[in-house]
Amino acid sequence: MKSVPCLLNIKLTRNLATLTAIAVVTFILPCAALADINSNATLSVGQSLNLDTGATNTSGSGDITFTGTSITYIGAAKGGSLALIGSGQATFDSLTQAILTSLASFATTAPIPVSSLTAGTTAGTIIGVGTNGGNAAKLLVTAISSTSISFQYTTYGASSTGGGAGSPTVTGVTNNYSFIPSGFTNSGVTPSSIITIFGTNMAAPVTGTVTLQSSAGPAGIPTTLNGTSVSATVGGTKVTLGIYYATPTQIAAVLPAATPTGTGTITVTYNGTPSNALSITVVASAFGLDTYYGTGSGLITATDARTGALFNYSSSAAPGEIITLWGTGLGADPADSDTVFSTSPHAVNQAAVQVWIGGVQAAVGYAGSSGYPGLDQINVTIPSGLSGCNVSIVVVVNGVASNFATAPITQGNGVCSDPAFGITGSQYSQLSGQTNVKSGSVFLGQFVSTSSSGTQTENFASADFQSVTGSVYGSASGIVSVGSCIVTEVVSAGGGNLTSTGLDPGTVSLAGPGGANYPLMSLGVVPGFFSALLPAGAITSSGGTYVYSWTGGKDVSASTATVTLPNPLLNWTNESTASPVNRSSGAQVTWTGGAPGTFVFISGSSSSNGVTGSFTCYAPQSALQFTVPSYVLDTLPAGTGSLSVENITQYTRFTATGLDYGTAFGFTGFSTNATYQ
Repeated sequence: MKSVPCLLNIKLTRNLATLTAIAVVTFILPCAALADINSNATLSVGQSLNLDTGATNTSGSGDITFTGTSITYIGAAKGGSLALIGSGQATFDSLTQAILTSLASFATTAPIPVSSLTAGTTAGTIIGVGTNGGNAAKLLVTAISSTSISFQYTTYGASSTGGGAGSPTVTGVTNNYSFIPSGFTNSGVTPSSIITIFGTNMAAPVTGTVTLQSSAGPAGIPTTLNGTSVSATVGGTKVTLGIYYATPTQIAAVLPAATPTGTGTITVTYNGTPSNALSITVVASAFGLDTYYGTGSGLITATDARTGALFNYSSSAAPGEIITLWGTGLGADPADSDTVFSTSPHAVNQAAVQVWIGGVQAAVGYAGSSGYPGLDQINVTIPSGLSGCNVSIVVVVNGVASNFATAPITQGNGVCSDPAFGITGSQYSQLSGQTNVKSGSVFLGQFVSTSSSGTQTENFASADFQSVTGSVYGSASGIVSVGSCIVTEVVSAGGGNLTSTGLDPGTVSLAGPGGANYPLMSLGVVPGFFSALLPAGAITSSGGTYVYSWTGGKDVSASTATVTLPNPLLNWTNESTASPVNRSSGAQVTWTGGAPGTFVFISGSSSSNGVTGSFTCYAPQSALQFTVPSYVLDTLPAGTGSLSVENITQYTRFTATGLDYGTAFGFTGFSTNATYQ
């Protein structure tokens, strides 16, 4: 995602009635990163799709065309099927921009025959495309017939200046900070909230870096900007929205307090031409937390409630400290203007607000207006005993959870630390500041999966040597500290314009207990990645010590790394009762064994009607049990999916010339099919 400056360097002194002190706050402007395009499309025979804008047409312009018998590329676009990597929703979700970029050298302009494609969330074909706009895109085939084909797709870094001639088209509406797509229990938009509208041809083109184009000063935010106006109609009531910024592909606007709840439509009018009326669902409350990189996940935008200073990996928040969270969606606020800054702080729905930090409920001192139209703030005290670089934070309003973000927390402030992951805040800051980070990761483990067809045990080893842009370390998206949980409800897996290049370490092999030696094979479609399926006896319940070695290549010098699996390995003791999962009751998981001083990784996913949600929790191994909270599970759709329990050993560091960072670890895991009720 492309970054939009979101900090306003104005200090405002506010007397929040629920605090005992005057708070000096640096307000966070209500802008979001320009998002990747995450959408769906159906093409009839002869129709084309522009993956940079989301527009379909019959003029043969764009990136791909469906002919009825094949998918063909247009112009300089090229790509190919990613069947060798995998298929289905889970694999699609795991494909980051970095992985797609690393596969670019294998792209061709050869048409993809329809006969080679499969459809559906379980085994649908995944296609990678390099667009005419120079962006990376991934497509999952969800339905196919002789007359049409349907995709779920993501285009990373889609241009904010895209569009061109044609009527405005609205393709999606989300909360401005959470980006939770429609179909989830927490995906609606609320009155008095900032929403993000996605589409094409919605405003005059914007050149250069997109910044906030209007502010909530004395004149307020306008209802017309860049030739664009926005209206919504719900329950027979029509409202006009104030606009913070407007580009051809994205608009940030404030849904007025007077908007009724229920199903309605939203329309964008550009230069007098109205767009399609896109269906929206307006709910009483659905909060979205602002995150530092504007991606809806990872490092949160949180400030010291006294000084307004932003927290980061080198300057953490501390247990017992009052911090301010920023976002939108507490609910209708008729006491505030929809377009003009207010100087009268007041609570909004505060009695219904819960904040969970690291799985512990925190005390809320204030939840309400920030003064800026649509922008809410929550002042909360960090519970005692919490520590880590990525402690989870989620806001629950009237039982509806926000997106999940993370915060660095340590006693006495300063640099955070996550010993279980072998990384500190200083390393996060150092690596994120580099243009490129050359890293190596080696790991091996045993995975036992149970399904209707029986139980299968796999032993395997992998090694991955890559050079990635440093920004991947900045948000730590998808990572949480031990004791925390996060939820993923968006297709997009990353933020920033990431690139990845495989590194050459020479030949890689693994030595196991008793002198066994296993060569790892290079996976040609993913340069720098090596793997091997190990025989049944390579990993036993008594664990053991394994040594990776590589001979050295043009990028990485020869070196070794050691992984020690514990004795005994983890055993999931209540797997037989894991399904069905009652989402409103939480899900308890118990185990024995595992590596002392490590953590247990608990994850699950559920899909229904084309919507997929997943969660991840990290628990200390010594606890021997963990209950996934109901506010985590309630975000998943009722449907079918999986539940997994894994033990990951201590992360150990290794060094080699040519690498900035190297880690080694092992794991044992179990997975079973599960129904979520």
